[in-house]
Parts: sequence; structure tokens; C-alpha cells
Amino acid sequence: MAGDDPGRPAGLDDEYRHLRQGSRYRVVRAFVDYDWITHPIGEVWVFEGSHFVPYHDGLSLFVVIDGRSRQVRLQASAAEQAHIIDAFDKYLVPCDGRG
Repeated sequence: MAGDDPGRPAGLDDEYRHLRQGSRYRVVRAFVDYDWITHPIGEVWVFEGSHFVPYHDGLSLFVVIDGRSRQVRLQASAAEQAHIIDAFDKYLVPCDGRG
């Protein structure tokens, strides 16, 4: 259940679209997030959870990248990253077990 892990922010959703808590995903199409951080092809994420703030169309994805917990912020507006969010399964795919 969300919030049971003391190292994970409370109140997170365990799923977001095709992402499931504890599962590994690989970036297969590079993108730039709200903070102008590039997520290159080959980057591997372990999904921890998500949080959406409707007032600002703000989506936060909490992931582990290279052994470090990170918050990846996106904004679901047409002027920002809505095109990425709408096609997220084309950017991140499940890892096949090899890394």
C-alpha cells in the first residue's frame, strides 16, 4: 500500500498508466522533463509511485535511477509535456529482465 515504505513519500499512487510500483522500465525515446532534465534512451527507472496536482496539471513520478531516488516532474499542459504524458508507453517500456 502507498506510504507503507518509510523511504517513499506518503500519499503516492502505486500505478500510473502502464507503470507499476517496483517494476523496471527503460527509456526508449529521449525526452526532457519540466525541470529541463533530459532522460536519454537507455536510462532505466524503477517506478516507486506518482502524484498528480490537478490545479497545476503537475505530474510527479517518483523513480529510482542509477540507485538514486528521483522525482521526475512533468506538466500535463499542451505548452509543456502533455504530448509526452499522452504517449508515455512510447517513451518508457518494461525492461525484459536483462537490465
